[in-house]
Amino acid sequence: MNTEHTDIVLVTDCNSQSVLFLDYIHQKTGCRVSALSPQERFPVAEGRRVLVLLDGDHVQEKDLLSWNTRAEENDAIILSAFNVRDNKQVMELLIGIHLRGVFYRQDNLELICKGIVKLLGGELWISRPLSAMLIDFYRRQQVNTYRPVCGLTRRELEIVTLLVSGASNTEIAEKLFVSEHTVKSHLYNLFRKINVHNRIQATNWARQNLGTIPVMASRYASGRR
Repeated sequence: MNTEHTDIVLVTDCNSQSVLFLDYIHQKTGCRVSALSPQERFPVAEGRRVLVLLDGDHVQEKDLLSWNTRAEENDAIILSAFNVRDNKQVMELLIGIHLRGVFYRQDNLELICKGIVKLLGGELWISRPLSAMLIDFYRRQQVNTYRPVCGLTRRELEIVTLLVSGASNTEIAEKLFVSEHTVKSHLYNLFRKINVHNRIQATNWARQNLGTIPVMASRYASGRR
């Protein structure tokens, strides 16, 4: 693994423990390491790649979405979740964030470093129980693909899924190759059908009723234990 052009960034509430943690990772991987508060931005230099460890206890949803947008625009950024309580929290994160790795609170430093090496090698790092949950989730999604949901059309289902991911009307229009006016019309009909009044209510409805597909790579294979 070539670490000469690799940065590891821990996004958390910075303290002495995070500094010690990063020092250990630097010693084990040889990567350049740093810690950021959730509101700070990390400049990604050309020719370098960045593994981002997002602290599940301290990074708010808007900051998670901001990092996800950056990762979508720059494939040199690898997102992973760190200090995660359990798989329920992971599934909530995966609704809007494209994670390639997950590290739990109980993971020891040796296991975390092993996962980091796997991620930098282009692999996923997710536990076997989480892999099983994702496989089961996608199987259920496939079974329900052709079932009508609350009278929504296929296009309305596509739009509400993009809505949950945090996409704007402009971004939805671009992804679906339609005009913004068409998107607004679909949203009006969608809100009326599910009896909500705004995007936040629609997002909450979708999470409760649709089991929105997590944003995870389609490969389930994991190098974890």
